Amino acid sequence: YIKSEKIKNEFIFYIDNNPDPDYITFSGSGEPTLNIKIGEILNFIKGKKPDIPVAVLTNGTLLWDDNVKKALLDADVVLPSLDAATQGGFEKINRPVKGLSIEKYIQGIENFKKVFKGKLWLEVFILPGYNDSEAELTALKKSVERIEPDIVQLNTLDRPGTVPNLKRATNKDFQRVINLWKMENVEIISFPVERKNIQSYRKDFESMILETIARRPCTVDDLSKILGLHSNEINKYLSVLEEEGKIEGVEQDRGTFYQLMHD
Repeated sequence: YIKSEKIKNEFIFYIDNNPDPDYITFSGSGEPTLNIKIGEILNFIKGKKPDIPVAVLTNGTLLWDDNVKKALLDADVVLPSLDAATQGGFEKINRPVKGLSIEKYIQGIENFKKVFKGKLWLEVFILPGYNDSEAELTALKKSVERIEPDIVQLNTLDRPGTVPNLKRATNKDFQRVINLWKMENVEIISFPVERKNIQSYRKDFESMILETIARRPCTVDDLSKILGLHSNEINKYLSVLEEEGKIEGVEQDRGTFYQLMHD
């Protein structure tokens, strides 16, 4: 848990010493809406930089809560996730806390959309063998139609999952979903190699990761501690490097270790 004053101070330091970013995004290792100060911090940011849009990445499970709903109303974009629309699929993929039903989850997102004046982009995580059957996809489509998001973003595994042998969806898998749903506002999240084209991609970060892995194989946690970068940031670069064939992940007892790809 990070105190709100520290976040505010780091934000001021950043904007005083860097060009304006395209977005200011609430994210992290965990659920941003669990922080009781999120509304206060969001309003602080909007007060300091009113021209930069603020986005909130959330798993959506707390959008039924009036306090959370109110805290996010001043955001420009809210991006909740919806990975299943049946109770069985929800429990299998998301492993929700006891007492949280899929209906309460979906109803919360639907109710939030009705009062939110900004854009709601719904992320749907496609996991082959878990939520890509016709029954699961049909249930998801009905829920998407209930929520009426501005955009539906199809996404998939970026890094190894929490259980072994999970597979990422391919472009063919995504296209099957699009063909089944026949909805105009569905898009596919860019694949890792395309990330190099965005403004925030740092070649120096990429070089630091490669130099560190060249000395010895590392896990994401190892790299995060050594380089002082958030694990989410590390993952973005690992995805690109893996896609380009520069590194590979090797499963060991302590997790996935990344090493340079050898010819």
